[in-house]
Amino acid sequence: MASFLSILPAVSARPIPRAFSLTRPPFQAHPNMHFKNHRFAVNFSYAEAGVSADSKSNTIDVVADVKSERIVVLGGNGFVGSAICKAAVSRGIEVISLSRSGQPTYTGAWVDQVTWISGDVFYVNWDEVLVGATAVVSTLGGFGSDEQMKKINGEANVVAVNAAKEYGIPKFILISVHDYNLPSFLLSSGYFTGKRKAESEVLSKYPSSGIVLRPAFIYGKRRVDGFEVPLDLVGEPAEKILRAVENFTKPLSSLPASDLLLAPPVSVDDVALAVINGVTDDDFFGIFTIDQIKEAANKVRV
Repeated sequence: MASFLSILPAVSARPIPRAFSLTRPPFQAHPNMHFKNHRFAVNFSYAEAGVSADSKSNTIDVVADVKSERIVVLGGNGFVGSAICKAAVSRGIEVISLSRSGQPTYTGAWVDQVTWISGDVFYVNWDEVLVGATAVVSTLGGFGSDEQMKKINGEANVVAVNAAKEYGIPKFILISVHDYNLPSFLLSSGYFTGKRKAESEVLSKYPSSGIVLRPAFIYGKRRVDGFEVPLDLVGEPAEKILRAVENFTKPLSSLPASDLLLAPPVSVDDVALAVINGVTDDDFFGIFTIDQIKEAANKVRV
């Protein structure tokens, strides 16, 4: 039963307000300024009386660290989105979050380092969001009627992908979902068709830099209406058990819907770190399975 809940979305489907506001941006950037190198050097020299101008002692090398990445997280106030924002900030990456609820009500040192924008992808002024970004990360998804799921899981992401492409953003990362070996009639629901439509758009618009992560049940401490739900109390032991017995359960993996019980849950921290790996590693693109998400996270964790 816990594994079936794994397809819970990173952002719940709720009516989308049209209001848009920008809260306390901590930085300003020139619209055409994109930093891709991690460091730059400045050399200059001066001559004093009695000192040769070509003396090696006259050259001063200045090496300055520059934040080379700026990411936009769609749904950054949600369960997965907030973990991504936190992981990015901790690694010196500038972060903008776009979500319907704007800035979270809880506090934290990392929260103050994110630019929180209240709005949604259908009505947002992308000039206020995408300029200067080097990657867009979408955690958009939700449940509801078939049409609602197609809209939030599919159309909303398609709009975001096309906006990112139009603005010349180099990378797009989509948090999708494992298919659980479900039979085709279940995969035809609005939830999965929406997700797969979004995946297709990412991979077609970003064939050599688009990233699709397909985790199963994502566990961690999830905030719901001001309360913290410790999903890790179920997810973490389940992951350890399923990984310990996976050599014995592999023969069952071909059975329809078998992964509802056998797919290992994924830590929200692993998903966040896999995203960071995608942001910083230009050789990281394509579709990533549960095990590959874990591997990508470990690269960053080390």
